[in-house]
Amino acid sequence: MFILSRLDSVPPESFQNQIRQLVIENVGDLSSVAIRVENPLYPLYQYGVGMEVHQYLQALDGTRGLRVTLTLALDADAPDQLLGFALALPAQDNDQACALTFLAVRPSHRRQGIARALLTDLKTRYACVELNAFAGQVPWFESMGMQVVAANGPQVLMSSTGHASGALIGRLDIAPIYQTTEVHQIHTYLLNQQGEDAMIDAEQQRDEWLDELTVQAAGCVRQRKTVH
Repeated sequence: MFILSRLDSVPPESFQNQIRQLVIENVGDLSSVAIRVENPLYPLYQYGVGMEVHQYLQALDGTRGLRVTLTLALDADAPDQLLGFALALPAQDNDQACALTFLAVRPSHRRQGIARALLTDLKTRYACVELNAFAGQVPWFESMGMQVVAANGPQVLMSSTGHASGALIGRLDIAPIYQTTEVHQIHTYLLNQQGEDAMIDAEQQRDEWLDELTVQAAGCVRQRKTVH
């Protein structure tokens, strides 16, 4: 059994650590570039996406100019244990719209309705919930009541209404994260470990995969629009 807990302030350190660990373990699904575990750049994105989520969590204090809402799924018998979370960004100009940015559930507790409950909780608060998903994730989100709207680069824009809200969503500028000393140190370590040719090949693999995902996203939308 699990319980949901909505947070309107920066979560305690213990939950921050559990959230970051969940992100690190599922970065392939959560990263906007769908980095694959076999790609040598994988550790770099584990740090980068983990730091991105961390900065969103810090923004819950209201001092960073971003609107953030966080819902935790906790073990009902051990409420200090995180089972999953949903991090969404309410629109700046529309109180009825939000963008689901990160959704993750511990592998050991999947297929127990946790993700559905987290998404449903958002739907009870916002008339229009939007998200971006890769083509392979679309059928799952459709089973949760989300509808395909349009292709958005390598991802598919989906919403609970079937239409884009057009609302202004304030998002974190993640570019500075990948320019930090820590990221440069990770890159240097990987470069020394893998070699320059392997790192160049890793970047090429990432970019080719993104190109393939872009084709898949367009095909997914085309199929849905043809059927409907």
